[in-house]
Amino acid sequence: MKAKKDELYDVTAELDSVFGKPGTESRRKAEDLAWQEYNAQILLDARKSAGLTQEALAQRIGTSKGYISRLERGLTIPTISTFYRIVAAMGFTVELRSQN
Repeated sequence: MKAKKDELYDVTAELDSVFGKPGTESRRKAEDLAWQEYNAQILLDARKSAGLTQEALAQRIGTSKGYISRLERGLTIPTISTFYRIVAAMGFTVELRSQN
């Protein structure tokens, strides 16, 4: 959907059109994929910020470069324990905070 000049673009309608209404299986799958890709990008950016290659990070956590590549492309989701090992290997910490 392309808005004409001075028209508002209805993102909700576009998302509903492409991925289905909220609560539908197709929308849930699209949202899950979007979160996987978002989290993969965060890991990629963090690794680069830490100045590590995929190979160096893989060595630090005892896995393969291919595994790190799959994580960064959103093809693999790490377990919580692996996620914490990755974060620590990059020199970062995870902070859990209450929303209260």
